[in-house]
Amino acid sequence: MYKIGFLEISWIDILDILLVSFLLYQLYKLLKGSIAVKIFLGFLSIYLIYLVVKAAKMELLTAILGQFIGVGVIAALILFQQEIRKFLIIIGKTTAFNRSFLKGLLWKKNSQPNADGLNLNPVIESAKILGGTNTGALIVFAKSSELKFYAESGDLMDALISKRLLIAIFQKNSPLHDGAVIIANNRIKAARCILPVSENTDLPAHLGLRHRAAIGLTEVTDSIVLIVSEETGQISLAINGKIHTNLSKSELKQKLHFYLFEDEEKIKEGEKEEIEN
Repeated sequence: MYKIGFLEISWIDILDILLVSFLLYQLYKLLKGSIAVKIFLGFLSIYLIYLVVKAAKMELLTAILGQFIGVGVIAALILFQQEIRKFLIIIGKTTAFNRSFLKGLLWKKNSQPNADGLNLNPVIESAKILGGTNTGALIVFAKSSELKFYAESGDLMDALISKRLLIAIFQKNSPLHDGAVIIANNRIKAARCILPVSENTDLPAHLGLRHRAAIGLTEVTDSIVLIVSEETGQISLAINGKIHTNLSKSELKQKLHFYLFEDEEKIKEGEKEEIEN
């Protein structure tokens, strides 16, 4: 217990302030640069007016605004559903329980759809060929989730990973080229899949819809997305909401290997240390 003037502050109070600060910071990141900021300011203005008219004892206006404030929580849930969803995803991704031993026990069979036996060579070779002909492509590598929701938005395939098949899918005259290919359990799970587009306003203006869709998926899942630009033929990787552009063949192979294999091995080692301790 600490005393600052007439205030008494305990460790619980400090922890409370830190948690609220963290939540407010995450809320700020979600609302920054979006229309939600104006909606939030509108709600805040109405609430301040309500406090003023209540203090001034204007009963009729107080009753009207009071009814509006009363349903404000429900209205906020409806208007801010996308922001609330993203906020919960951020909390879930930054929570240690997300990689805990308990999760490993409950979802052990499906926790690593791509961990073992994935041959990256056909994917890398096809990406280089597609890039050389300026043929756009989106290839998703599923990690802790098989992305069934996104796979079902396209055409299910369940095919072996093949360089020729990937090239054929993304040819401009192919009926499957418009969308993403999802790779899970070392197989091509689906093609022509629809991905969520990122709403991040800080992304560079030159990034097109294909790149924004790749970033959008990695913002809400732990998957990795390979992008081949239709305009420039450059190869990029979207990882954890960030994009690595203009990758060479060796850089692409190195990053894919690290984020698909070495990253998982480090997680495993951390979990083993937790168990031993």
